[in-house]
Amino acid sequence: MTNLNRYSIFVYFMTLISLIGLIGCASSPSLATASEPDSEGDGDYVVGPEFPIDPDLTDKGNPKGKMFTFGMRLADSRIFKGNDATLEPEKKPVREERKIFVYVPAAYEDGTKAPLLVMHDGPDDLDLVRHALDNLTISANPARKLPPFIVISVQNGGNDGKNSQRGLEYDTMSDRLALFIQEEVLPAVLNNDEIRTAYPRMAFTTDPWGRGVMGCSSGGAAALSMGWFRPDLFRRLITYSGTFVDQQDDDAPEETSFPLGAWEYHSNLKLIENTPKKPLRIFTHVSERDNRANDPEETYHNWVMANERTAAALKAKGYNYRYIFSKDSKHCDRRVFEHTLADTLVWMWRGYDVE
Repeated sequence: MTNLNRYSIFVYFMTLISLIGLIGCASSPSLATASEPDSEGDGDYVVGPEFPIDPDLTDKGNPKGKMFTFGMRLADSRIFKGNDATLEPEKKPVREERKIFVYVPAAYEDGTKAPLLVMHDGPDDLDLVRHALDNLTISANPARKLPPFIVISVQNGGNDGKNSQRGLEYDTMSDRLALFIQEEVLPAVLNNDEIRTAYPRMAFTTDPWGRGVMGCSSGGAAALSMGWFRPDLFRRLITYSGTFVDQQDDDAPEETSFPLGAWEYHSNLKLIENTPKKPLRIFTHVSERDNRANDPEETYHNWVMANERTAAALKAKGYNYRYIFSKDSKHCDRRVFEHTLADTLVWMWRGYDVE
């Protein structure tokens, strides 16, 4: 049986039987087996080189939810005004306004305290999450069913890398982005006139286990950092091709505490290893041909090395984690999302009961 087939059928079999023992995987990291309910589906997986799309990520004709879009001016923000001293706007322009995309699934009942999923980088892959919600919130299989979480996809502040607004928001080792989402974005969603008209009693859960974050590349690093620095706010974290490398601004105040940026999670300071375990559930992924896959250690910029080390650190520390290595694929490869995201979401939300 190929690694691809093992991954594709694993979640299905776990819903039918109580699997005990070790599942081997010939040329990949070993597949972990559930020894207790909270660890079901945890472990290391290899997928590819073929990536058939999961049918649950396609339009099956099920009832659709409602989509909303509105803007937030950076100048009106208290936390990210777009004028930080680390920015170089003449080289890396800053947006005047960021777009917020909100999807409310058909299964959501107005007045209930909704779980939520924050997505970084705007509408990227939002269509796949929408299909997953349309199909799996009404699944007849309780082990492959999603809660009706509301998706809030937040556009970054512009550009990429060091000295950019996106880099400031996503690559900085602090709780600043978590606070921006909590204190500015979520209230803006609830106070939006169009959303309030459609759902006059909409509310978000305050249970951090009902709040997820998802991103790719620096957006993936941002997802981990939001939970790492504020586990009281966000605890379910999804990172694809995570930028766990040294991409924090060189002149950022956080350099004093975290001189190698997100590289510190797994190396140098080894934050995951040396910090008491936090209440987090973490999905990580890297592609075989991800960014700078052949770079040496001293560059602190090898995505494959960084993600392999991050997964190993999470495993050693006893986190509920899932790590996927995708063969013959590239950075933030759409095909990997199409193949894995439904199972990722089911695993991520397992055990959550809607209030």
